[in-house]
Amino acid sequence: MNRFLHGHATHPDAHMALALAAAQIEAQRGEPGHAAAPTLGWVYLTDHFAPQAGALLAELQQRWPGVHWVGATGVGIAAAGVEYFDEPALTLMLTDLPRERFQVFSGARPLGLFSAHTANVHADPATNDLAELIHDMSARTTTGYLFGGLASGRSKALHVADAVLSGGLSGVAFDAGVALVSRVSQGCQPVGPQRHVTGVERNVVTELDGEPALDCLLRDVGLAGVEPRTALPRLRQILVGLVDADSGDARAAGAFHNVNYGSAFDRHTQRDAFGSDTRVRHLIGLDAGRRGIAIADTAELGTRLAFCSRNVEAARRDLMRICAEVRDEVEPETLPLAAALALREAPLGDATSRAGHGIAGAVYVSCAGRGGAHFGAPSAELALVRHALGDVPLVGFFAAGEIARANLYGYTGVLTVFPGH
Repeated sequence: MNRFLHGHATHPDAHMALALAAAQIEAQRGEPGHAAAPTLGWVYLTDHFAPQAGALLAELQQRWPGVHWVGATGVGIAAAGVEYFDEPALTLMLTDLPRERFQVFSGARPLGLFSAHTANVHADPATNDLAELIHDMSARTTTGYLFGGLASGRSKALHVADAVLSGGLSGVAFDAGVALVSRVSQGCQPVGPQRHVTGVERNVVTELDGEPALDCLLRDVGLAGVEPRTALPRLRQILVGLVDADSGDARAAGAFHNVNYGSAFDRHTQRDAFGSDTRVRHLIGLDAGRRGIAIADTAELGTRLAFCSRNVEAARRDLMRICAEVRDEVEPETLPLAAALALREAPLGDATSRAGHGIAGAVYVSCAGRGGAHFGAPSAELALVRHALGDVPLVGFFAAGEIARANLYGYTGVLTVFPGH
């Protein structure tokens, strides 16, 4: 079985934080079943440690020779049940995947002939043509499935791929022999019906379902007949959810071999929830002359659009949903009933009871706007994940944008797990 080991720590001194996290990992390596040498590692740093990123990576490479490293900086980072915001912290995860099953890549180190099935990616949000880079990388994989996010930070955003990088996109690609299960959790709730774009010029949508887009917006948020200038305070809270016209065709079957990410409309056809293909974007302006709306993206004729707003309860429900789907997917259906019940009822801290079943390791990337106390209390978001999945090794960060499939999202959480065998 491929093993995943993890550690996390906060400390004013970057190297002391690394030492504390490394000590946790070494303690796990001493447990039965953890003898294999690690080959791949994830490292996520809060932006407090960004100036020390190069020195920390050098220390990781010295401490675990031969391990390949990927990761990023974030305004916050995630570990099993814990979030770190506004404090110097890091989180690590190591695994012993066979070296022929993965390859680390970056702009300076392309994939070459490696047969990529899926890829975990990180990118600099300031990169030009970032959406095109993401689509190009998605096209390099046989499933089209990427998972990850954009590095974040109050000053400089960095990502890691065996080197500390700024600009561009990097990550680790996996071949078809590495199974994973991935889901997208939405953080916004529709406030009106889903409509079709019937008139558009670049990022200005002029018509929805044959009607002026601005009139549809005002009606959907309960402000029909109100002058746009008067409506502005309310409209500042409104976002738009976009779904490509052809979304759900090729992917509606729900899964490729050895990667399951849910269908385009996975159980989300109801009015009060978005599907996983919905990209949430800001409403950035009104065009009173053409009765249009300007959005922070481009839309094509036929694109489906719904106005929405951030909603904590909807985000909580959707996060619980995807966790339940992931857990149901990875736990063996043929597990004897008594063993299955014991596994589900095991205390959260009882990692031994879960050994050999279910989830071996996980990566969780959430929007920086969701972290902290947004879910009701510090670490509440990660506590929900831990309650649903159990005490499994998990690392991640709070991103300037989340990546799943070939899409760049906002206000979402992307949960990806590596099943045990």
